[in-house]
Amino acid sequence: QVQLVESGGGLVQAGGSLRLSCVASEHSFNNYARAWFRQAPGKERELVAAISWTGNSTIYSDSVKGRFTISRDNANNAIYLQMNNLKDEDTAVYYCNRDRYAFRWIASKTLWLDYWGQGTQVTVSS
Repeated sequence: QVQLVESGGGLVQAGGSLRLSCVASEHSFNNYARAWFRQAPGKERELVAAISWTGNSTIYSDSVKGRFTISRDNANNAIYLQMNNLKDEDTAVYYCNRDRYAFRWIASKTLWLDYWGQGTQVTVSS
């Protein structure tokens, strides 16, 4: 059974940076595309960034493109989200997730797991 544990959130001033981490407890970590989502109060959860199982391809939402970077460390079963130049609208709970299926990359059309971890809160103050 997959377990996803997010960390690294906190309170930061606008223009600042944070680095989020997600560690997965599962076998075959390397074989799956992974992603970061976020959910702001009163809003639906949205895809922020995703990375292919090979690590060679990434996608970003328009709102974070150029400011956020997703990466993966297969040796440590982890993915990261480097967030720079943070804005008020980045305030949300951030979650990581995984493709339901191994060895594929269909970017924004990926079917993600129904399972969600506890998330990590990011609060940006202006």
